[in-house]
Amino acid sequence: MYRKEFFVFEKDKPVPVVIRQYDENDFTDLIRIQQESFPPPFPSELWWNEEQLKNHITLFPEGAICIEVNGQVAGSMTGLLVDFDPSHPDHSWEDVTDNGYIRNHNSNGNTLYVVDIGVRPLYRKLGLGKWLMFSMYDVVVHLGLERLLGGGRMPGYHKEARNLSPEQYLNAVVKGELKDPVISFLLRCGRTPVKVVANYLEDEESCNFGTLMEWKNPFKHSI
Repeated sequence: MYRKEFFVFEKDKPVPVVIRQYDENDFTDLIRIQQESFPPPFPSELWWNEEQLKNHITLFPEGAICIEVNGQVAGSMTGLLVDFDPSHPDHSWEDVTDNGYIRNHNSNGNTLYVVDIGVRPLYRKLGLGKWLMFSMYDVVVHLGLERLLGGGRMPGYHKEARNLSPEQYLNAVVKGELKDPVISFLLRCGRTPVKVVANYLEDEESCNFGTLMEWKNPFKHSI
């Protein structure tokens, strides 16, 4: 079982947190995290349901983690294993995650694929999302995988879509000329862009685009 305890800081005050694998007792909290993290216009049908969550803790419990602040579940992150071929990167979130049900989890896969990450707005100033991401890097190293991979939403893109292609928008974010709530966060977590993918997710703010972003296992070298 994965579990670690440490402190984050609210200004100068240490705050105790725990990152651990989530279980059935957490389902209500996990669904609330989804509702608060992804409000409309994000499609409500993409929020977790109990069947999906049961699959997460049954099929790949190592990829089902949450973070507690003073005993309250404040955020979560979920993944599955896939066999990723960098020469054929295009896919949709629905296909690669089985619509979040992860019944296509491949225990022999080479890549930990991020299905979802979310933190309740009340706790976002504590940097919990980065700690969840770092903890999933732990899983990548522990399992000897090649990478962590996932598609980042581009929720700021709709504001620039008339003037910039999605690739140009991504490039501007990477250069620091623009900020994107998701892509900039992933860059801060050590993820690097792989490719912009069309029709990645039904997402009005991102104009249905997503940016594949990876973190390569520094102890694993592909030949």
